[in-house]
Amino acid sequence: MPTKSTPAGDHSELVYQCRLELSTQTLTFLTGLLSSHLKKIRSRWRKRPAGRIAVIVLAALRHDQRLSGLAGGNDLSRTTMDRWLKEIIDLLAARAPRLERVLAKIAREGGSVVLLDGSLIPTQRRTGIPMRRRWSAKHKRHGLLVIALTDVRGQLLWTSTARPARGSEITACRHDDLVGRLREAGLAAIADLGFVGPDDDTGNPAVITGYKKPKGKKLPPAKKLVNQLIESPRSSVRNRSSPIRSRTKETVIPSTPAERAPLFPATRSQAIARKPGSATRL
Repeated sequence: MPTKSTPAGDHSELVYQCRLELSTQTLTFLTGLLSSHLKKIRSRWRKRPAGRIAVIVLAALRHDQRLSGLAGGNDLSRTTMDRWLKEIIDLLAARAPRLERVLAKIAREGGSVVLLDGSLIPTQRRTGIPMRRRWSAKHKRHGLLVIALTDVRGQLLWTSTARPARGSEITACRHDDLVGRLREAGLAAIADLGFVGPDDDTGNPAVITGYKKPKGKKLPPAKKLVNQLIESPRSSVRNRSSPIRSRTKETVIPSTPAERAPLFPATRSQAIARKPGSATRL
């Protein structure tokens, strides 16, 4: 069978622009955070100003673009791009609030209920046996499971560590001792039927869920009413209470789990920008 050792055509590089929806508040916040860090470590210079670095890193986090391609379009090396990305993620993750502090603040402000939800963050499939732990039988794809807490208005308060999607939402809550910390703060969490089971105290539950429909039977009208009452506060903020999904629903995260773990606590810092005010071109 004949083979060709020469390329099919001329090799050329194509650089294109893309539109990145960003609020001015997000860009200013991240630029100031990076500038303070560079001043603290006494960095003498960088290949790009702090504002430009913030835009490039946000583009890498928002879009499913290869780092090598994004770096080449900005006249940077792949290693420089990777170093900037890890640096920004670490800076954002360091500002993520702790669970006990978030719950204590809600209790001080007179709150009594928070909303609890889980999100599957899709990831690219890699070869090897460890990838089996990241396969979600529920969603039929590879990914990571993240637990999020929001207030009754849908504002993101806290996100858990990214864990393999093979585990359940209940197991993730037990890893963080979510039920115990809710009891210590005197709060309750409203969740969907995927969180049935982590709280054994049925008389005074810390995680409030609805009733599951028995197989082959119907729910009594009283239990249906309870499900509607529980679903009401969740449905009113459902479109706004999933900032993790909105940040990553169009992105398949290609990094390794060790690099990806601090990314989701960092989402709390990125979530300060609710309304895209300006568009930045790359």
